[in-house]
Amino acid sequence: MTNNCKTCGAKLIGRSDKKFCDAQCRSSFNSKVKRKHEALIIEINKTLRRNRKILKQFNPEGKTTIRREYLLKLGYDFRYHTHTYTTNANNTYHFCYDYGYFKIDADKVLIVNWQPYM
Repeated sequence: MTNNCKTCGAKLIGRSDKKFCDAQCRSSFNSKVKRKHEALIIEINKTLRRNRKILKQFNPEGKTTIRREYLLKLGYDFRYHTHTYTTNANNTYHFCYDYGYFKIDADKVLIVNWQPYM
């Protein structure tokens, strides 16, 4: 009985349960399988990185107030953040890693950097 490599289709020589002709074909096959199963995770991580980049761009000083529409124009996705921080006054900050925002009102947000006391 002859088997063929699952990646390139080459004839396999050796053990009867061998599935790949070499390490490169095995790695390529497993990368494709992993990429397929983790596509959603990869997309969410891209969104989180883009959100952080946008917040960092508007916050060079450590604290900035900005209109929400500017963030939206640059592609900020308010559905995704890494964590939240709620103050004693029940104000909730949404963070993308070390940069976060607080909704001041419907049109404005306060962008802040993560602080050790948070």
